[in-house]
Amino acid sequence: MQKGNISVQTENIFPIIKKFLYSDHEIFLRELISNAVDATTKLKSLASRGDFKGELGDLTIEVIVDEKKKTLTIRDKGIGMTEEEVGKYLNQIAISSAQEFLEKYQSEHNIIGKFGLGFYSAFMVADKVEAITKSWKEGEPGVTWVCEGNPEYQVKTNKKTQRGTDIVLHINDENKEFLENHRIEQLLTKYCKFLPVPIKFGTKKETIEEGEGEKKKEKEITADNIINNTAPAWKKQPNDLNDQDYKDFYQELYPFTFESPLFWIHLNIDYPFNLTGILYFPKLHNALEVQKNKIHLYSNQVYVTDEVKEIVPEFLTLLHGVIDSPDIPLNVSRSYLQSDSNVKKITGYITKKVADKLHDLFKNDRKGYEEKWQDLGVFVKYGMLSDEKFHERAVDFVLLKNSDGECYTIEDYKKKIEPNQTDKHKRLIMLYTHSPVEHHSLVEAAKGRGYDVLVMDNVIDTHFAQHLEYKLQNVTFVRVDSDTVDNLVQKDEKTESVLSEKEQETVKAVFESVAKKAAGATVQLKPMSPDDQPVQITKPEFIRRMKEMQAFSGGGMGTFDDMYNVVVNTNHPYIAEKLLKLPEGDERNHFSKHLLDLALLNQGMLKGADLTAFVKKSLEFLK
Repeated sequence: MQKGNISVQTENIFPIIKKFLYSDHEIFLRELISNAVDATTKLKSLASRGDFKGELGDLTIEVIVDEKKKTLTIRDKGIGMTEEEVGKYLNQIAISSAQEFLEKYQSEHNIIGKFGLGFYSAFMVADKVEAITKSWKEGEPGVTWVCEGNPEYQVKTNKKTQRGTDIVLHINDENKEFLENHRIEQLLTKYCKFLPVPIKFGTKKETIEEGEGEKKKEKEITADNIINNTAPAWKKQPNDLNDQDYKDFYQELYPFTFESPLFWIHLNIDYPFNLTGILYFPKLHNALEVQKNKIHLYSNQVYVTDEVKEIVPEFLTLLHGVIDSPDIPLNVSRSYLQSDSNVKKITGYITKKVADKLHDLFKNDRKGYEEKWQDLGVFVKYGMLSDEKFHERAVDFVLLKNSDGECYTIEDYKKKIEPNQTDKHKRLIMLYTHSPVEHHSLVEAAKGRGYDVLVMDNVIDTHFAQHLEYKLQNVTFVRVDSDTVDNLVQKDEKTESVLSEKEQETVKAVFESVAKKAAGATVQLKPMSPDDQPVQITKPEFIRRMKEMQAFSGGGMGTFDDMYNVVVNTNHPYIAEKLLKLPEGDERNHFSKHLLDLALLNQGMLKGADLTAFVKKSLEFLK
């Protein structure tokens, strides 16, 4: 038996490993199984070169829980280690056998391990670790390495006959959750779901059919419980996959998602960096935050993280899917991405691929693209807001949709509205509503004047409108409730009031009296067409935008008061004739209040006790 001390820089390396090497203790399982995959991949490489001439046999990696012995074992049938290699690789922390193997067999196979510290993650959860191994080399005896979480170790020969390595973890009391089958299966599914070597964890019951015709019977059998799909879709060539294959893989990634994706992009590049993956466009349904962090980052099929904001621009985090690249720089625990020129190249590449895909869809299937716009709109607009290069590409395929359901590019829409919606300052006024139902009467009034009204109901449309105003320079967005219909597109036309100044003062005093209970209300008199509403509610564009942008950024709606204008049409018969003929006092006030309530109701602003009183009074009119 050989004894010695592990070659490390400090006696306190194990407390450091236990507390600081990994942000989460569960990572140990990923690291140890990655090592087992490395060992298996190395053996395949040796066999393909002709260095290993034996039978590869079943290379399945096994994970075994023994609750009585309080052990968790990871067993592979890979390359194994000689006694010399055990001394070299297990007793010298931060020497990576994978790195050395890569240098010797460059371009042969992808080897996962890069850091040399992964094996020692076992000590985060175990008081004692055994490595029971036998090399692929003929004549080499089996070797057992034992360490109890301090720099002391023991190495001795054993009688192991099968090639490969068993890593046996004696789980400590603080981490006994890792002796529970359901917990281990959960972690295997999370971290090892797509590893390239089969991972077995116990057995499962399966039903098979035997016989044919009338003699066909179902039979229950016990089968190996294989955790992973060793050949996931993103590792295959796009030509080898059909639409159903992509949809099936989406369900494999997100088993509790019941909607199919809109479409997808298959990434496959090997220069100037290696990158594979599939990005799916989900049905966003006008939502934003709930869809984020659905892209999984892998390194050679090893799950790393779903925090991909360093590789993927913010707006692309709305996509779902997988990115796999061995060229993405990770820190020693693989938990965090590090800044690197490759990361910037990958970011640019992905952004371009997404823009190209959208542009191709727009050009080749305009109708289908328009049908998907409700889901695509928030994504494209978010991209234009947050990424200048994407904006430059997307300006050709972003759509503006009007209240009649018609879609236009920005340039086409500008040409459409230019004759009627150019104001006295030579600016194009793009009228819009956030809700065609809520603003129905206002939209119809605008259309009655020959105007077109856009529907802008995305959660980021206030920001997007401001963004386009800045980019397009001569365009202003105006919501249909921000002013009276005659002033939405400001012209040099002027309408005279049929009321005298004294009569106007009387009307204003009456409405100020009935509106004084409403906080933020300002009464304005305005001569309009007798066919326009007698009283209208308008909400100043600037103040409302500020409120919406503040709410979107998480600041709430409290900083800006609910300001609105009560605009009284002095040329309407109800004002110019009926109101002024009513006697001063309650009767005139009740009539004015009813007109104000109608205007508030039209804006969806009449609520609570005021709405109840309005309904009650309206019913009395019917008696």
